[in-house]
Amino acid sequence: MTRIVVVTGAAQGIGLAVAKAFSALGDKVIGLDVDEAALAGVDLPGFHPTLADVGDLDTIDRVLGDVVSEHGRIDVIVNNAGVTRRADLMDLTEEDWDRIVRVNQKGVFFCMQRAAAQMIRQGSGCIINMASIAGRGYPSASNAIYAATKGAVITMTRMAAHRLGPEGITVNAVCPGITDTQIFRGIISRDAEAEGVPFEEVYDRVVANVPVRRANSTKEVADLCVFLASDAARNITGQSINIDGGLMMS
Repeated sequence: MTRIVVVTGAAQGIGLAVAKAFSALGDKVIGLDVDEAALAGVDLPGFHPTLADVGDLDTIDRVLGDVVSEHGRIDVIVNNAGVTRRADLMDLTEEDWDRIVRVNQKGVFFCMQRAAAQMIRQGSGCIINMASIAGRGYPSASNAIYAATKGAVITMTRMAAHRLGPEGITVNAVCPGITDTQIFRGIISRDAEAEGVPFEEVYDRVVANVPVRRANSTKEVADLCVFLASDAARNITGQSINIDGGLMMS
């Protein structure tokens, strides 16, 4: 059966890799993002680009309602959309708080809740929330607010898994460590510029802290999402799974 898969933040980075992975399986992927130009550049079989701001509840209701109206179901949702910026604890602002919490915490919760309402009606479903090892207290996280939102994602995942398990719905969180994305490279570039050293020097220094001595590829994170949405993982729920080369060992 062709599954209906919703992926938020699908135009680049981990979200795009997730969209590619599900598309390769023959699933229909509804890819949500706020970047209209980036969405327009995604060319995948069965991919439906959808301009959407997950921090806006009316938009979530409209978009997920349209998915159900057109396809009749939501089999998988990967709540991947997230924002951050590199900032010291003492430099964070109220604007940072509002922006990061709005997308990373509010957006994840209400996308999860709204998708779950449909999954309850159909008696099955898989919810995957993108957290981070930052949510486990990784000290080199981009900032404290980002880390707090990812910790909230882990807790919301556990609560939702307990509530939705009897409805035939699994809920898990994926916790990437250092992952080679545009956001990560942007942070490294800014750090290198501030230090007055080459990009490669900072990149290599950061990756040297990983026990396996390399960053995740986005495909590796996407492959974990595919596994969690497969029949092989049907008895896995309420888990927050690190994929980080050993940075944070549970």
